[in-house]
Amino acid sequence: MTTTTTLSPALRLAEKLLVDPPVNPDVSNGYLDLLGDRSADAEQNTGAIQALWASRLGSLFYDNAQTLARRVMTAWHEPTEWLNIPVGGSALDVGSGPGNVTAALGRAVGPGGLALGIDISEPMLRRAVSAEAAANVGFLRADAQRLPLKDESVDAVVSIAMLQLIPDPAVAVAEMVRVLRPGRRMAVMVPTAGPGAAVFRYLPNAGAHVFDDDDLGDTFENLGLTSVRTKNIGTIQWVRGKKP
Repeated sequence: MTTTTTLSPALRLAEKLLVDPPVNPDVSNGYLDLLGDRSADAEQNTGAIQALWASRLGSLFYDNAQTLARRVMTAWHEPTEWLNIPVGGSALDVGSGPGNVTAALGRAVGPGGLALGIDISEPMLRRAVSAEAAANVGFLRADAQRLPLKDESVDAVVSIAMLQLIPDPAVAVAEMVRVLRPGRRMAVMVPTAGPGAAVFRYLPNAGAHVFDDDDLGDTFENLGLTSVRTKNIGTIQWVRGKKP
């Protein structure tokens, strides 16, 4: 199979943010694949939940479930207004899944900006590209624990329902802080926080990390973020902060 190397307008913009741009970029599926066949070390997080999201059926289920949840639970709404993203700026969606949040970031940055979604799941990325890719919205296949972007290269970072699925959430948060520009904001949401989420610990091979009420807020503060705020609704927790 011939590897496609022609970058879309959004991926051309994204290429400028990469620490190590590939000489022969693989965009055969519409997203820039920075892992290829070398992703075995990045896919250490296994379990029933991860297997579901990595499947074609799982990406469809996740997309529909998330859409329904956004309609009935304000805790799931995209925090684009709070992030105060500058028009013409750049915004990063870590664990972008079906790409609907990435698209919302694209509307916030406007035609002259860049909204970039990063995920490790190929079925998710194919679905995101099909539904949400645009001249200012692009997608990368990469590891959230080793973001491929330069230091202080984006104006906003958001991550929704991803941190609970990876081996070391604190490392991923540190990477988000690293790529965020000073004076800019980030927000994460996890659906497995607080005492009520303890049930996930008893699911066989569920693979979902459960956070105590203060875990993520403490992580934000330990990484130097200011104006840290947390909001809990049931087992869902939003955490936000600003890089000084």
